[in-house]
Amino acid sequence: MADVRELIEQSARSDARVLITGENGTGKELAARRIHELSARALGPFVAVNCAAMPDTLIESELFGHEKGSFTDAVARRKGKFETAHTGTLFLDEIADMSLSAQSKVLRAVQEMRFERLGGESTIEVDVRVVAATNKDLRQEIAAGRFREDLFFRLNVIPLRIPALRERPSDIAELASFFIARHSDGAARHLSGPALAILEAYEWPGNVRELKNFIERVSVMSDEDEISAETVEHFIARPGGAASDPALDRLDILSELRISEAREAFERGYLLHNLRKHGYNIARTAESIGMYPSNLHAKIKKFGIEVGE
Repeated sequence: MADVRELIEQSARSDARVLITGENGTGKELAARRIHELSARALGPFVAVNCAAMPDTLIESELFGHEKGSFTDAVARRKGKFETAHTGTLFLDEIADMSLSAQSKVLRAVQEMRFERLGGESTIEVDVRVVAATNKDLRQEIAAGRFREDLFFRLNVIPLRIPALRERPSDIAELASFFIARHSDGAARHLSGPALAILEAYEWPGNVRELKNFIERVSVMSDEDEISAETVEHFIARPGGAASDPALDRLDILSELRISEAREAFERGYLLHNLRKHGYNIARTAESIGMYPSNLHAKIKKFGIEVGE
């Protein structure tokens, strides 16, 4: 994370486009806002756009604006996000979820910094720094024909990867203390050593967002000054604080993710659990879960599992 902060500070000094990658909940938008705050554009607007939430039929209007009467519900002229972000920073979140047709329109605007409103004839020129983010592997998306390679090269001037929380367990103590202080109303609360050890051993499929929500849950549901290991075990397995089916408990945690991410998080956790159970013996693990050892090796490589972690 020290390297990430250094790269944020370095990239903020220029107007170069930045592509932020990382899993959901790692803080990609926070990184984008920090780049803006440290830049010469800090006094300008920071405009965030969730590309995944915009229907393809509305994306041109949302990004570039429209003139009155350009379509049925266009009762007045409206500025788009590119125009609103003039002199500031435009943050295109989940850029990989845009359709190919929308990507082509964004490509033109990014490289030329000019466009026409929907239904308009006048060309509008803007001065905008573009920062984009995605939780997907764009090179895989390009290979699958779902993302334009030319747009990737336009956006990927400065690549910035935010590591998952499971990759930096030493950060959990400081993050947990920060969230505890935020939710403790001035009370001097802290985690016990064993409680912290449980948090550091947990996989955190929802990353920092999941940790934040977990600490808030514990702060509300427990009145301990020193949060015990028993409390952490209870609430990390039971988000509602009541006895329930463990499978449903884990489903509640994974429900914060997209289905593809939840599937991968479950599969990685499932394989890691069985590898640990069988002492990281590939042959025994593969036999116990009904998988060929060669396929298990491929899965281990895919999920970046360190045999022996």
